[in-house]
Amino acid sequence: MSNQLTIALSKGRIFKDTLPLLKAAGIEPLDDPDTSRKLILETTQPNVRLLVVRTTDAPTYVSYGAADLGVAGKDVLMEAPSDNLYELLDLQIAKCRLMVAGPVEERPHGHRLKIATKYVNSARAYYAAQGQQVDLIKLYGSMELAPLIGLADRIVDLVDTGNTLKANHLKPLEHIADISSRLIVNQHAYKTKYQQIQQIIEKFNTVIGK
Repeated sequence: MSNQLTIALSKGRIFKDTLPLLKAAGIEPLDDPDTSRKLILETTQPNVRLLVVRTTDAPTYVSYGAADLGVAGKDVLMEAPSDNLYELLDLQIAKCRLMVAGPVEERPHGHRLKIATKYVNSARAYYAAQGQQVDLIKLYGSMELAPLIGLADRIVDLVDTGNTLKANHLKPLEHIADISSRLIVNQHAYKTKYQQIQQIIEKFNTVIGK
C-alpha cells in the first residue's frame, strides 16, 4: 500500500507518553504494547502501523526508510545526526537535561579531565566549544559509578530529578542541552506522504497546545 504509514517507537516512557498524541490522531494500537511481544503493531487505522524498536534505533529505521515517522529523544538525535531525516516537532515529552556532573567534594585533578559518558559525540562537541581537551571514556550504563571508583573525574549524562546523582554523592555542574522527544520523518516520505503526515502533526499539536 502506497499510503501505508509506519511509525517507529521505543517501548517504555516514550511509547507511553506518545499514546495520547497518537490517540488524538485516531491511531491506537490493537494490541497492548506493555504485554504484547509483537514488534509490529497494527492500529485502529488500517493504513498505519507501529514498529517497536530500541530507543537509539528509531532514527536509523526512519533514516533508511524502514519507517516513515519516528519518535526519538533529542539526545539520540544529537549523538547520531542523519542527513536523511527531518525533525518535525518537539513533542514536549520525556523531558530531561544533558549535563556534566561530578563529585560533591571534587578534588584537584592535576591532569586532563577524564569524562565517562555514552554520549561521546555530544560531550566531545561540548568540550571542544569550551576550548577544553578531555579524555572521553565510553560507558553504556551506571555512569555514576565512574567518579566514585576513580575511573573518571566527571560524567556527561541525562539528568531528570537529580536524585540518582544525589544518592551517589554527585552534583550537576554544567548544562549542555535541554532534552525532549521529537517527531522525526524520513525525507522521501515527507515529500510523498505529505498530506497524511501533516494531518498527524495537526492532531499532535492539539494535544501539545501549539
